[in-house]
Amino acid sequence: MYLGQEIPVLGEYFKIHFIENPGMAFGLEFGGAYGKLFLTVFRIVAVVVITFILRQLVKQKASRKLVFGISLILAGALGNIIDSVFYGMFFSESTFSATRGVATMFPEGGGYADMMYGRVVDMLHFTILKGNWPSWMPFVGGERFEFFRPIFNIADSAISLGILYLIVFQRSIFGSEEENVVTAKA
Repeated sequence: MYLGQEIPVLGEYFKIHFIENPGMAFGLEFGGAYGKLFLTVFRIVAVVVITFILRQLVKQKASRKLVFGISLILAGALGNIIDSVFYGMFFSESTFSATRGVATMFPEGGGYADMMYGRVVDMLHFTILKGNWPSWMPFVGGERFEFFRPIFNIADSAISLGILYLIVFQRSIFGSEEENVVTAKA
């Protein structure tokens, strides 16, 4: 696929939309090349810390729900690190042109970036609601809007689902405060 290309899966509601994210969530960037290097190193350190915590939880026979939620977060973080570290080394630059814009794997002369400076491929685009703002609304009246614009990948989904899972099941994982107080007194 070339950069920006879309393939409708469920009409306007779900599309495969190819982009390369140079930064973090929602394409946010900071600090140019040094910022990119810092972000990649931070991701690697975070994965090492999460791996250590997960290993300790398994050794301590922690709740399977807790291990599952943290494993989802770890798997997603690893997926994004693989792209960030290696994608730029293995692929040529993508462009917005259908004729010249498709990246090639293992191009002559190497990829578009050095190790640790690659972009993360995002491709899932769900449009929940689309329309126009009413003309009477200040600042945005008459303009188009799209609810839930982010384009993300499966790794981002794993991180988000892991966090959501831990939040939804926090009571059964950690117990309520009252249960913890009763357990402590016993």
